[in-house]
Parts: sequence; C-alpha cells; structure tokens
Amino acid sequence: MLLAPALWNGFPVLQSDTGGYLARWYEGHLVPSRSTVFGLYLHYGEHTHFWVNLAIQALATMWILQLTLRVFGLAKPWRLFVSCLVLTLTTALPWLASMLLTDIFAGLSVLSLFLLVVHGDKLSGREKAALFVFTAFAAATHSATMGVLLGLCCVGWIARPFLRDRIKAAPLVQGMLTIAAGAIMLVSANYALSGQVAWTPGGYSIAFARMLQDGIVTRYLNDHCPTQQFKLCPYRNELPETADDFLWSRETVFNKLGRFPGMGDEMGYIAVHALADYPLWQAEAALMDTTEQLLKVATGENTDHPTMMHTYGIFREFLPQQLKWVDAARQQKSHLTFGPLNLVHVPVALFSTALVFVLLIIAIWRRQIDDVTLLMATVCLTLLGNAFICGVISGPHDRYGSRLVWITTFAIMIAAMRRWQRGNTPKGPSRPA
Repeated sequence: MLLAPALWNGFPVLQSDTGGYLARWYEGHLVPSRSTVFGLYLHYGEHTHFWVNLAIQALATMWILQLTLRVFGLAKPWRLFVSCLVLTLTTALPWLASMLLTDIFAGLSVLSLFLLVVHGDKLSGREKAALFVFTAFAAATHSATMGVLLGLCCVGWIARPFLRDRIKAAPLVQGMLTIAAGAIMLVSANYALSGQVAWTPGGYSIAFARMLQDGIVTRYLNDHCPTQQFKLCPYRNELPETADDFLWSRETVFNKLGRFPGMGDEMGYIAVHALADYPLWQAEAALMDTTEQLLKVATGENTDHPTMMHTYGIFREFLPQQLKWVDAARQQKSHLTFGPLNLVHVPVALFSTALVFVLLIIAIWRRQIDDVTLLMATVCLTLLGNAFICGVISGPHDRYGSRLVWITTFAIMIAAMRRWQRGNTPKGPSRPA
C-alpha cells in the first residue's frame, strides 16, 4: 500500500528538488538546501533504480508505526493494517514513501524522537539504538527537520520541571545527542564530498527570497540604494513577485547576477540588515507566513513534469542509462495529477489538525496529562515549529505542510483506538455487599 504510487508510476516518484540531491555525489560541491547525506543515500540505491530506497522508506514507515502502536498498547496486526490503509487512502503518506525526497523522514523522525524520549523504557536496547541512528540520519537529511527536532527537545527541557514523572532527563539527553549526531553526520558528509568543513549553505539566501516575496527587499533597496551600491539596485523595480520565481525561473535577475555564487554575500547582507531595519514588519510577516504555512497541506507540489526539468537534466547528465525508465513512467507522460486526491487529502489534513489542537486543549483544561496527551502536544508543537521555520525562512509551501500533517491523522487514530479499547475492556466483578 505504501508503495502503490511508485508501483503505479512504474518508477520512483520524482520531484523538482530530487535532481539537486542526486547531483551531490557527482558534482562534489555544496549547494543551498541540498543535504549531502540524503544525496549519498540516493546514490547507493542507483543500481536498483532506487527501488531499494523506496523499500527502506516503506519498511521504516511500518516499523515506526508499529512501534508507536505498541507503546500505546495497541500492538495488533489488524491495527497496523488498518492504520496503513487509512493513512494510504486519506493522507500524503504513500506519496512520501514512494518519492525520492527527504520528506518521508520529517514525520517519521518526530515519531521516532517521541518514542525515544517519552517511551524509551518500553523499548529494547536494540530498538533504542536503531531509533537513535534513524533519528540522527533523518535530522541530517534536511535542516528544517533538524530544527523541528531541536525545538521539540528544547520544549521538553522547559516542560520537564512540570512533568518529571513523564519526561526523564536521560531520554532527553539521548534526544539531544541524536541531533548532535545528525549534525556531525552532515558536516562529515559535506567534507567527504566537497573537502569543506561546512554546514549546508543557503539559509540567508532562502530567507532573502522570502523577504523579497513579502516586499521587504524592495523597500530596503529603495531606502539604501541612494547611498550603497548593491548589484540589485539597477533591478529593484523589476524583481519577481515570488521567491520561487526569483530563485528558480530561467529568465530572472538572479541568473544574470550569478545565482548563489554571485549573489550569496549580498543576499545574506540584505537579509540580516533588513531584519534589523524593519523589526515590526518582519514580525508581522513572520506571523502571517506561519499562519499561512499551517493551512498549506496539499499533496504533490512540484511533481508534475513541467516543474522537473532540472531533475530530468540531472538524469540526462549523470544517469543516462536510466532515462528510458524515467521516460516510461506515467509521471513523465503527464498522467500524474493531484487534484482529485487533494479533494480528500486537504480536508482530512485540516480536520485532523484542528481536532488534535482541540483534544490537546481539552486534555490540558482537564489536567489529563497521559501518554495520548503527550503525543498530541508533540504533534501540535511539531506543526507550529515546522510552520514557523519553513514559513519564515522559505515562505509558505504546500510541500512543507503535507510532509508532516499525516502524523496528525495518525495521532487521532491512536486516540480513537485507545478510547475504543478502554470502552471495550471488561470490568471486574462487582464487590459483594
């Protein structure tokens, strides 16, 4: 079920960013927002046409789902089957598992961190070791995923004085160490491929593009070009309206001025100083972008054929022997459309999101801090943290929401199964009068 989209497609599902990760092994240098760790992961699956990568993703998904059900006392084969079936039919999960992209690891890493920190006492030593490695790898595949996991650990430390019986110090330390291990993994991979001891670049440049979309960059250039000579000054009245058009369109000022190598320093300078010059505007834009990101949850962003020309070009340059399989896939024949799917996915995602927040508020109001409440809190904090990190830095995109929102549906299912289980638990014999 989890690999149904790829099986239907005839090839792993590609996305516009897939090529950037694939190229890391061959190009041997760092580019913005493209993890070398994930690039290596894809490279080692090339000889199987990446089907081994999809097998790993599907098996990891079932493993994490099964462990989560088990720690909640729901470890029945039929429950795992029903969970996979419902998530396959109503969420983006099978598309994430079938796609050559980091997104599948975003939601899984949140659940694996939750298992390590909150339910480590219910796991064997081997399971905890495997979860540690998995969480570290997932954190290294995308900076936003690492940021969300780090934020969850920080909130855990803040909440610990109030929840000492639920959140222990040792598991929290383990959680922090997974993130540290992921950071070491990423820097090591960057050094191995590029010879540079460096973090994956692009943070300031991506933030600059978001500020451009919000109109802040144009205002900054208008205010400072009379006294400072920026490369963008002659073009400040013809900048694109969106961050995506600025960074990724073929005919753009960004390309004329040398893209990231030619514009990186200037974009970083403007991003930092615009933050200081317009703090209230930046705060308002951050709030609006975070709110919008929470609502952007549609499946399939940038997976249609016209948006994938860069990925196709990477296959043509570095993996020409696989082009016949890529060309034969339904995705390349424009048979892939997400409109009908999103008639289901979007309402389910938004309803699940609203319900998980409502259930958390009710539980806190009743002071009912049990395992289900901690799961709800983890999911809610994940959504908020992800919306803030992605919305403020990159700008709101459906992809950033859809890769995580399926865990809200799963959390609601766990809450429902626990309630049903309790309601059907036989009561003991009544005490004689």
